[in-house]
Amino acid sequence: MSNAQWFLLLGCLFLAMGLTWSPLRRLPVTSAIIYLAVGLLVGPTCLHLFHFNPLKESALLEVLTEGAALISLYAAGVKMPVPLSLARWRTPILLAFVSMILTVGLVAVFAVFVLELPLGAAILLGAIVAPTDPVLATDVQIRHPGERDRLRFTLTCEAGMNDGSAFPFVMLGLGLLGLHDIGEDGIRWAMVDVLWATVGGIGIGFVGGVLLAHVAHRIRNLGTRHELLDDFLGLGLIGVVYGASVGLNTWGFLAVFFAAVALRQTERKLSGGQEDTPDRLRFDRDAEAAEGESGAAVQAVSEESLIFKEHLERLSELVLILLVGGTLFINSWSWRAVGLSLFLFLIARPVSVMVGLAGTRTPWKLRALVGWFGVRGIGSLYYLMYSIQHGLPEKLALELIHLTLIVVTLSIVCHGISVKPVMEKFWSDSPR
Repeated sequence: MSNAQWFLLLGCLFLAMGLTWSPLRRLPVTSAIIYLAVGLLVGPTCLHLFHFNPLKESALLEVLTEGAALISLYAAGVKMPVPLSLARWRTPILLAFVSMILTVGLVAVFAVFVLELPLGAAILLGAIVAPTDPVLATDVQIRHPGERDRLRFTLTCEAGMNDGSAFPFVMLGLGLLGLHDIGEDGIRWAMVDVLWATVGGIGIGFVGGVLLAHVAHRIRNLGTRHELLDDFLGLGLIGVVYGASVGLNTWGFLAVFFAAVALRQTERKLSGGQEDTPDRLRFDRDAEAAEGESGAAVQAVSEESLIFKEHLERLSELVLILLVGGTLFINSWSWRAVGLSLFLFLIARPVSVMVGLAGTRTPWKLRALVGWFGVRGIGSLYYLMYSIQHGLPEKLALELIHLTLIVVTLSIVCHGISVKPVMEKFWSDSPR
């Protein structure tokens, strides 16, 4: 497709979505399915007007997916309804670390014994498809900062963390393939890629978020009127925190998410907002914003910049899912890829959730829904492109591209079709 044809296609899509947004929201499917259908239609599956080659364009796709993930992680972080504490965040922490590790392990076992991949490639594949996605899972995530729906909180918080907690296993897979230094007996990997990179990323994020909240609060309370560009401040926080964390060899995705959490919660404290207690995180579709978080609340960087970030999130979702549709041929579908997808959705994800939450008081209904709504998407594509850029052999890269794209495509379809009816049923059966 020529540049003019690309502008025409994207322009028509933007106009169609903008003019029909209200009726589209009432459809029993997500917007991602619509974007995917358009990509399949104009791509090599049907009309073959264009073909996006992720192997040749891996550098471009890495940047696009990286940016989309960062924007989405920031948006997820500033919508967290309660401060970070073990009592309140226990369930999503277990999901983001324990269940994520179990998913990597289960997928790796499947890849070794069924797909016959080498151990390093199997672990890498597990790390690529294990994390849930903060970009494509918006229909099951927190919709505004005051929302206290427990299911949405759990899924949003998990997605915010496991995009970073999966990174050590990406590096382990690359190390076993000879593409990253993990040290003798994996000591360097454990100390640097796991311990330092995780703790350091979280710490950098918290410091950045707290500092920006205090600086913005002090400037807004100066004697003279001083307006701030909150959109720029939000983007600036993402850039500074991510750049600093990557420069210090820590996980930038964790840093950005926790920077947004720290920014939000610090601003709430500075403005005198009331804290939610664990029992106020409930199954409630129509939960009102917590006291102190209404439209009359003190202006805050996190709230004022959120709308702009959500618009960027929608834009990136449309473009990237369109490109996913444009990568697939009819013969891209294979029993190997479909079998991996079914194993991930129906066995690895549910089992890892049940095991990870064993011994907690999490309701069984919540466990079952969390076990199903493990949406895979942009984060998986980023890890895949990151791995290719770090020197994956072409044959292995093509195999992982094939498997990952089918997993993401089937996730968009399966979860996109089921999310609205399942969530409606969940809300209707939940106590008010």
